[in-house]
Amino acid sequence: MYINITDSEAGNNKESSKQLVHYLEKENRLIDRHEPERWFNGTSNGILPHAVGNRLDDNIAKLGRDDAKFFLINISPSQKEIAWLKSQYGENGAKDMLKAFAVGIMDEYARNFNRPGIKNNSDLLWFGKLENHRYFNHKDAEVKNGFKKRGDIKPGEQMHIQVIVSRKDITNKIKLSPMNKSRGLNAEHSKKVGQFDRSAFKESGERLFDEQFKFQRDLKDTYRYANAQRKGTLWQRMAVRAERSDQYHGQQPGRRTFGLEKSQQITSLLDKDHYPNFSNPLENIPDRLLQTLLETRNKGDIAPLLPKKKDKKRKGLSL
Repeated sequence: MYINITDSEAGNNKESSKQLVHYLEKENRLIDRHEPERWFNGTSNGILPHAVGNRLDDNIAKLGRDDAKFFLINISPSQKEIAWLKSQYGENGAKDMLKAFAVGIMDEYARNFNRPGIKNNSDLLWFGKLENHRYFNHKDAEVKNGFKKRGDIKPGEQMHIQVIVSRKDITNKIKLSPMNKSRGLNAEHSKKVGQFDRSAFKESGERLFDEQFKFQRDLKDTYRYANAQRKGTLWQRMAVRAERSDQYHGQQPGRRTFGLEKSQQITSLLDKDHYPNFSNPLENIPDRLLQTLLETRNKGDIAPLLPKKKDKKRKGLSL
């Protein structure tokens, strides 16, 4: 599940929303003119595009010229997830279920602000648009190499939903920004714009999909796993890999709280020049990880998990 929040896919979110609304109508103009996909929200279906643009552009009280007026949320299920929906509900049923899922996502969006008066999607001004296809653009290798043209439809399951949500709540009184990074740490700032944890929001989308549609998600397909590999500490990367190994072998991921002695045992197996911050005891590390580290004393066997050393270049003239 890919969930992303951006300023806008086309156009400036500091100006009118109508340019973005027009852009998201492209399938209705080019492909599905006889059976267009209409806009929806938590209470209505079949909303016309001009009504979407007008409503959003009217909901900007006390926003300055340089303030964001709206945000775009991209809700893109994986091909596995789309195939699962279609196998359970059929072609048209899958569309209805994905729209219902988007309503739940906007509930999670509202709750993530942790702000009085913002409890669920009905407290927001938002409109969703289901799209059936994705298109090649100038950045794709297929276009650069001349195999595809810009605008050609991409193959495979590409159904997804785009949501435009107003910066102001449904009452046009409260400012809400998902770009705020305080996560509640800055109390005064949070009072003004609310707090928002984008990682927690993305994880909540996966959890909601799995619970709502009884989808069995492999650990390697989770946001948590991908985020740990990309941004996590050494211990976080090792922990999720060990947990994946447990899942692959059909075992329940073992958990154990380690004291200082076992922490030092693991630390002694690693090169502190690679990763010096091993002074604190480890907590909640899977049993399989401990076993692997204690049995594998050859540093080369765990080297792929370690940050690579940068070669120090000698100063001076080369001979």
